[in-house]
Formats: sequence, structure tokens, C-alpha cells
Amino acid sequence: MDYFWAFVIGGLFCAVGQALIDFTKLTPARILVSYVVAGVVLGAFGVYRKLIDFAGCGASVPLTGFGNLMAEGVEKAIDEKGFLGIFTGGLTAGAAGISAAMLFAFIFSLFCKSTPKK
Repeated sequence: MDYFWAFVIGGLFCAVGQALIDFTKLTPARILVSYVVAGVVLGAFGVYRKLIDFAGCGASVPLTGFGNLMAEGVEKAIDEKGFLGIFTGGLTAGAAGISAAMLFAFIFSLFCKSTPKK
């Protein structure tokens, strides 16, 4: 049942994003930023943690999960380091994902050559 709810919740996030692309004039970049900010806001109200507990990776993998992860990291760092935690918490919490994205982007750049649009 865990896989079912992860699929449903993750699919709903994707469906909402696709509907925003199809039926609004929002650019994909604005939609992505909106998802991250929504994760931060829902995390601030304590809603997103409950959603992650219910749907697992269906809620933690999308960009809303990344926003929530950053917000939780900042909250934890503020408790430990005070004001400096505002600047370090989000990057510390998201370091593994950010590092993986940079590493894989570098690896793929070695094997793929971009070409300018004509």
C-alpha cells in the first residue's frame, strides 16, 4: 500500500504541474519555483511532514519535498547555530542532492556535446 500512495501523491504533483503548464501562461521555471516555495510554506505549517509520513517518496522526491528539506535544515541549524543557521542550514540539509546533481551533470557533460539551435 505504501507504493500505491507514493504513486498517487507523486502523480498528483505531476498532474498539477502539467495542468499549470497547459492551462496557464506560467513558465516552467515559475512553476518549479512555486513548487519549492509551496514545500517551504507547507513545511512551516507542519503539513508537509505529515504528507511525507503518509506518501513517502511520493512526497519527498518532488520539488516540494526539496523545499521542505531546505526549510527543515534551516530550522534545525537555527536551533544549533543561531542566526548563522539561516545561511547554512538549507545547503547543509540539501548537500547530498545538490552534490549528486552536480556530479551527474559533470559526468554527462563528458559524454554529450551540446549543439547550438539553428
